[in-house]
Amino acid sequence: MDPTQDPNFIPPLSNPNITPTASSSVIPNNPTVQPYVLADSCFSIDAPSPHPATMQNNNNNNTSTTTNNINNNRSRNSSSPIGLPNINGGEKIKHHKIPRAATQLQPASSSSDSEDNNNNLQSNNNNIKNQEKFIEGKVSEALQDNKLSNGNGNANGNGNGNQLNTEVAVVDNDDGEKENSNVSNSEKMKKSESTESEALFINHTTVPRVHSFQIADLEELPHGIIRQSRKLESYKFPTHRLATTLQDSSKYPLVIVACGSFSPITYLHLRMFEMALDSIRESTRFEVIGGYYSPVSDNYRKQGLAPSHHRVRMCELACERTSSWLMVDAWESLQPRYTRTALVLDHFNEEINIKRGGIKDVDGNYRGVKIMLLAGGDLIESMGEPNVWADQDLHHILGRYGCLIVERTGSDVRSFLLSHDIMYEHRKNILVITQLIYNDISSTKVRLFIRRGMSVQYLLPNSVIRYIQEHGLYLYDKEPVKQVMGDKAD
Repeated sequence: MDPTQDPNFIPPLSNPNITPTASSSVIPNNPTVQPYVLADSCFSIDAPSPHPATMQNNNNNNTSTTTNNINNNRSRNSSSPIGLPNINGGEKIKHHKIPRAATQLQPASSSSDSEDNNNNLQSNNNNIKNQEKFIEGKVSEALQDNKLSNGNGNANGNGNGNQLNTEVAVVDNDDGEKENSNVSNSEKMKKSESTESEALFINHTTVPRVHSFQIADLEELPHGIIRQSRKLESYKFPTHRLATTLQDSSKYPLVIVACGSFSPITYLHLRMFEMALDSIRESTRFEVIGGYYSPVSDNYRKQGLAPSHHRVRMCELACERTSSWLMVDAWESLQPRYTRTALVLDHFNEEINIKRGGIKDVDGNYRGVKIMLLAGGDLIESMGEPNVWADQDLHHILGRYGCLIVERTGSDVRSFLLSHDIMYEHRKNILVITQLIYNDISSTKVRLFIRRGMSVQYLLPNSVIRYIQEHGLYLYDKEPVKQVMGDKAD
């Protein structure tokens, strides 16, 4: 959050009594989110190639020289480069993007790999055929049973075939007369056959169904969900969706925290976590065990900010009905004054790593959890404004925790990281997330639509829209045109 929105904001250079952050001794020493690459190892990857005459003189020794070079490189990779932490625990570095020797190039595929792929494809085809045969068999059995039951009914009809082959429906008219409506039994047979076959097909396919327990009132608490308190005295840290065991022991545990106003929470705020989850899975060696929204307190000086308990409840409604791993922590919103982002991350570290000891791995050992801040490109750009963020806070956030930055339209985050000294120093602990499908939904524009009586459908979860309507939020708020039309709308 922008520190200048604090009503008691004092520029860092004029504030000697700034609240200290947590000591590095209580924060787990996890590796950086960005892996070290060959360029970080200071190896001479751009060295000139040997002279052809030298290569001709050494043709006889090429095999032995290449073998020795590979062995030397492997021994050199077993430990971390000079000045860099041992990020692989003594194992070989496997994430280099550039091969050091031609013999280290791996073939595109091997015969065993192709055979395994063919076997997997054949097994998948067999499973599909078996499922189709199973469904066809069930349908044929149902049809056969239906025919047998009808045959038995004819056999027990005591010779009264007309009574079984046709059904007589009695209809009362206004004149008191009765009409006979004959319905063919063969047509009913066809309808029953088609109905039974469709029912069997639906039962054996994964068709999503809406159950009665999924349709709940806004104040009805879903199973296993714990909502946050409105008072700091009864506050409890939410852990109902926090993983208790690390699934992959070769990875490092990670918790994602998003700080913001969330007035109201939008689909972009939800998508940010999913985009971060995809990037972490594809580009890092971390396993996400939980995600948290941390709404800011009412002491954040910004127009259009709904009361904190409303914003917390809207975030809870969005998480409860759209996600299976996101939670809302109300600690920051319950504070009597604005809380710096560095201290908010210290709060999560205290709750997860100090009070709970981290997370268990598959062997039952507790491991420290890395906590990272999830933010948009506009928040990161505010860190570059002079005398807004304290340097010690930036070193604390970026160096000891880390940051996940979601790019927004028109923002050049990578160029900004290159020009900012502190961010460039901790660039290995920053992961830039590119939006493959751009989403520019902003809470500022949503509030404007509500004031103008326009539809906000498909911009927010339906439960959040209902909550806004029931409590009459944002109807009579006034915001300056500059804030509404600005590029840094929340």
